[in-house]
Amino acid sequence: MSKKGWLVTFSGTGLNLALGTLYAWSVFGKQFTEAIDKGGFGWSKTAAAMPYSIAIGVFALMMIPAGRLQDKLGPGIIATVGAILMAVGMIVTSFSTPGNALPAIIGFGILAGTGIGFGYASATPAAVKWFPPAKKGLIAGIVVAGFGLASVYVAPLSQYLLGSHGVRKSFLILGIAFGIVTLIITRFIKNPPSPVAVKPNPAQANAAPASQNDYTWKEMMKTPTFYLLWLEFTCGALAGLMIIGHLAKIVSVQSNNTIKLGFIFVALLAVFNAGGRVLAGALSDKIGRIRTIFIVSVGQAIVMFLFSGASSITGFVVGSAIIGICYGSCLSLFPSACGDYWGTKNLGMNYGILFTAYGIGGIFGPILAGRIADSSGNYNMAYTIAASLMILAAVLTFFTKAPAKRGMPVAAEAKLAPKLQAAD
Repeated sequence: MSKKGWLVTFSGTGLNLALGTLYAWSVFGKQFTEAIDKGGFGWSKTAAAMPYSIAIGVFALMMIPAGRLQDKLGPGIIATVGAILMAVGMIVTSFSTPGNALPAIIGFGILAGTGIGFGYASATPAAVKWFPPAKKGLIAGIVVAGFGLASVYVAPLSQYLLGSHGVRKSFLILGIAFGIVTLIITRFIKNPPSPVAVKPNPAQANAAPASQNDYTWKEMMKTPTFYLLWLEFTCGALAGLMIIGHLAKIVSVQSNNTIKLGFIFVALLAVFNAGGRVLAGALSDKIGRIRTIFIVSVGQAIVMFLFSGASSITGFVVGSAIIGICYGSCLSLFPSACGDYWGTKNLGMNYGILFTAYGIGGIFGPILAGRIADSSGNYNMAYTIAASLMILAAVLTFFTKAPAKRGMPVAAEAKLAPKLQAAD
């Protein structure tokens, strides 16, 4: 079973490597804001951020029905639908013009956003169901690392395509290529034939109840833990996405346009984004989800306060690295916590609802940063807002506790644990 589980895990990672095109938007966004005579579309920073923000909002919103559907129909079917929608959305975006942003809003914002939601909702739940709780954080981290790592190749590839073929043809090429690749990968994303054994992890601090709990979404939303995690996730997503969606332009603005290769920092941030997901997932398996959330929240707050002073290559490298690690950590910590606290049976639906926090952060973060930059000429106020939100998230972790135990008594499960472990 474990060999098949690893195949599903790496297939999910591969799918996310394609879906993570979302994070390379700042490369396209920068090109959209360039003057028409320089190959751009002459859009404002706010207008260029709009398709990206809509895509994130739709992505998060679609996680709910997609999670429910993959719980019922299986992850392979839903992932395939997502792959098709993503490809079609990129192709539709290729019809954008300097005077018409509607194709980008419909194509990238709505269609691709829906496709990303369907694919992303299928990859992580399918993978974690193949493994016991002691590996849940690590497995979730590996799968979602693909999403964060995508910019490593998409950013330079997009930069090359933009220079060689222009904005419109670049989207067309990417849409066709990703459609072919993802339709192959989705064939390997499957649920295990039966639930994998559950064995309590005594080393897990502030972890799930010792009984196997499978909460419905209604039961989950009755627990105070859900709302605290939702607020923490919102803060982390908003702070991270404010930077990710504008990083190429931030480098240009704060270096007085002396650093031309902003896409390199987009790719660099992606490396640490992906690494943070794996490291935080593995660390949280040892010290607990909530303690790890506290650590990354504090780290994100500190770098946000300091990032306005970055103007050199060294400053952008260090800042991009820390922001990437801290933001990426959220994308493995929160699905892992969701599985810990409310079980894996309904994980697709439950995490889909929790993931709306990401959507709120994604909708308001990039647009807010764009408006601040349009009005003030810099991103300083955006950094202050993001830092304040991360401090709030850190404070909230002191009040976040595991839901009250329910279901099978701890003693009864302890007797079953050896048999369940043997079954794995």
